[in-house]
Amino acid sequence: MSKNQINQQPLVTLLSDFSDRNVYVGIMKGVIAEINPRLTVVDLTHQIPPQDIAAARFCLMNAYPYFPVGTVHLAIVDPGVGSKRRAIAVEFAQGFLVGPDNGIFSGVLSQSPAIAAVELTNLNYWRTPQPSKTFHGRDIFAPVGASLASGVLLKQLGQEIDPASLVKLDVGECKQTTTGVVGCIQYIDHFGNLVSNIPGSYVQGKTWYVQAALLNIPGCETYSDVKVGEAIALVGSHGWVEIAINSGNAHLQLQLNSQEMLQVMLT
Repeated sequence: MSKNQINQQPLVTLLSDFSDRNVYVGIMKGVIAEINPRLTVVDLTHQIPPQDIAAARFCLMNAYPYFPVGTVHLAIVDPGVGSKRRAIAVEFAQGFLVGPDNGIFSGVLSQSPAIAAVELTNLNYWRTPQPSKTFHGRDIFAPVGASLASGVLLKQLGQEIDPASLVKLDVGECKQTTTGVVGCIQYIDHFGNLVSNIPGSYVQGKTWYVQAALLNIPGCETYSDVKVGEAIALVGSHGWVEIAINSGNAHLQLQLNSQEMLQVMLT
């Protein structure tokens, strides 16, 4: 099979805060299979902390570039489920985004802007015209995503909306100063690494350190550049400056949380 043939196969990704202890993810896959059992479904993660839209935003933003053009990404971290928040589908250069309009897609769209967007108002593509007030993943997003991946046009799914009206999640901005860059922690991963919103390009080829938690943390290249148990700053595989502990947990050891400020100092 050629690469072109592989890329033509329908593909759907799932990201949620549902965990693997419940049947919710399996139910959504069942709904997708009912519509098109030939679809390939990839689980990005279902371990997003409950209601943590910022973490979902970060994970999806860092995952989407590794999928073929045309992939449909379903992302469901939805504390506003059942409220007046919009259910949306968005087309962008790499594919489609389906989920709640609560900022979960703002990371992706900051890198690859929306081409078109719709509010999911066409009940013909819902599982039921009377969806659950607590499980839009099953009743709206899964069937819409499956339909979209099966060739249904975006404009058939609902009312067109202005992409500029989509909710943007404020995770802070990094700002250059005379001595470096000020930013904040945008994500904490499973290992306790503190991922900042400062792109690694700011420190490439430079000597630098990070000021955080009253510490000066050296900027290095690999975790093993410091002793076990010591703090280190480096550019992670995701391309952002992060703070870590060699063989430890920076989140627990340094007591730093999401949105806390830090500064990269150039020397």
